[in-house]
Amino acid sequence: MSNHQLAEVAIIMGSQSDLPIMKDAAEILKTLGVRFELTIVSAHRTPDRLFEFSRSAASKGLKVIIAGAGGAAHLPGMVASLTHLPVIGVPVKSSNSIDGWDSVLSILQMPNGIPVATVALNAAKNAGILAAQILATNNEELTQNLINYKEELKKKVEESADDVEKMNF
Repeated sequence: MSNHQLAEVAIIMGSQSDLPIMKDAAEILKTLGVRFELTIVSAHRTPDRLFEFSRSAASKGLKVIIAGAGGAAHLPGMVASLTHLPVIGVPVKSSNSIDGWDSVLSILQMPNGIPVATVALNAAKNAGILAAQILATNNEELTQNLINYKEELKKKVEESADDVEKMNF
């Protein structure tokens, strides 16, 4: 599913150390049947790669970009400044962060005119779901996949509620 010529969503991250978090976006997109590519684009260490990726994303057929970054977390905002595509930022709690707030605020506090949809700290799965929801506005099959996914979530909660209620506390 990582064939970029067919991908609708790009999942990018600042470094390989972000992969344990960002793989959650890939897994949910795969579950929902969304084609994606996954790669590393560092805003600070590979600025030329960042510019090339961002400027060519739409012409490659991408529709949504999920960008995860830790620390200063400039990747999502820089990508958003270089493309008209929607960008979903995933703040990643990095090893050089005290609590992850640096990443959250770096992605959240974008200037007017350069929006980045921001999910919770380490919430790459939610970024994948949001990307699918964006795509589903024009895709009935994906809409049904999302409805089915949310029905499964509902069933799991109802089953858990039944289990807890049977404990007779």
